[in-house]
Amino acid sequence: MDSQTQKHLQLAGREIVLVGTAHVSEASVQEVSACIEAEKPDTVAIELDEKRLQSLEDPESWRNMDIVKVLREKNGFLMLSNIILASFQKRMGLDAGVKPGEEMLAAINTSKELGLATSMVDRPITVTLRRAWAKNSFWGKCSLLGLLVSSAFSKDEIQSEQIEQLKNRSEMDDMMEELSKELPVVKEVLIDERDYYLASHIWASGGNKVLAVLGAGHLPGVQAHLEKLAAGEESGDCSEIAVVPEQKASSKILQWFIPALIIALIAAGFIYGGRTKGFTMLSSWVLWNGILAAVGSAIAVAHPLTILTSFVGAPLTSLCPLIGIGIVAGIVQALVCKPKVADMESISDDALSVRGFYRNRILRTLLVFLLSSLGSSVGTFVAGASFVKTLAELWQKIVG
Repeated sequence: MDSQTQKHLQLAGREIVLVGTAHVSEASVQEVSACIEAEKPDTVAIELDEKRLQSLEDPESWRNMDIVKVLREKNGFLMLSNIILASFQKRMGLDAGVKPGEEMLAAINTSKELGLATSMVDRPITVTLRRAWAKNSFWGKCSLLGLLVSSAFSKDEIQSEQIEQLKNRSEMDDMMEELSKELPVVKEVLIDERDYYLASHIWASGGNKVLAVLGAGHLPGVQAHLEKLAAGEESGDCSEIAVVPEQKASSKILQWFIPALIIALIAAGFIYGGRTKGFTMLSSWVLWNGILAAVGSAIAVAHPLTILTSFVGAPLTSLCPLIGIGIVAGIVQALVCKPKVADMESISDDALSVRGFYRNRILRTLLVFLLSSLGSSVGTFVAGASFVKTLAELWQKIVG
């Protein structure tokens, strides 16, 4: 293995071996096993968390998923993001002839065969995705969603040579620089924070010789943090980045301010424009929210009852930050079109194509959740803008 994908560090009397991989590389699978056998470390640290380890060791874990519970706990977007990311890696793996995460399994299996200790040193994926979502602005969230969707449905073929280039330092530099420009918050959460988290947990792993298996893109950052940890320049405390940041007070206020403003604008319509103008504004609110949410569900090819629920429910849920129409519509869809075992078994394959999203009942439920939410959000802004325009015209008449 060349120096670009393997780093030997002597730090404070300990030896740390960093092994960089491409997550869907056949060469990485072979190289990881060979490196562990050659180095025989005290501990093998692996870029996984316990939940992802369980998913790798038990590919049938999808069978236990309860989509209604996922939506009730407001994890719809989190699950959709996870599925899209997994499907993108799987598509890359199909092109390369390997399954995503095989090099991590190889590390685990080789360690077991040699009787070596293992340590899962990555941050839980749920925390990472929640932090990326919570720390983003509205437009950042839209960009992130667009990036996920475009990645999932991209038809570009990826050759094995291109995958191997992911272990090349210059290739990773270019990718990280581009991500920093387009989505700086996402880069901070997905790369920078995890570099520190990985380094801290690698450093905390037992033994004088630790071999860490991680994505090649993390090598420079992890090495820099390990050197600072060894020098006492960093504490290794990850408590702040190990949790989802609490919602800011301003965001909480804004959540209630918008519904309150909408109600106040409608009330002003009744007061200054009379019953006719007031009912016109109220009808506009109901129709814009209801129709666009229903259209979103219809685009997802939802059940007629789900579409009706979207139309009726959106004008109400838009005025209550505690629950969104996407959750309500998604739950209705899951109840009237219950996912089958076959949907759970094929979810990773179906997520590779648009047709698969519509064929799979779990994925279609998530589409209903996403598109009905998007429709209602657009309806809120359109109706709100029309209210401001209407009241401005009324005010002109009053003062004129």
